[in-house]
Amino acid sequence: MTPDMAPIGRMLIFMAILLFLIGLLFLFMPRLPGLGRLPGDIYIQRDNFSCFVPIATSILLSLLLTIGLNLLFWLLNRLGQ
Repeated sequence: MTPDMAPIGRMLIFMAILLFLIGLLFLFMPRLPGLGRLPGDIYIQRDNFSCFVPIATSILLSLLLTIGLNLLFWLLNRLGQ
């Protein structure tokens, strides 16, 4: 008997799509206006020292990724039933 390979195939397709979307994100991230310069991002520059802490940008990206992944998992769950 051969095991059912459909769940593994769906998981591999999902992982490929996810990697593709992450690649697109890395390509277009520098072109997004205002990203990295939001109110709440901390930038400290001294004579020979600079420090950038993107707090607001991190929170925004976290929220967007959480909502997007939850929608994607919900959709995959609906398609799998």
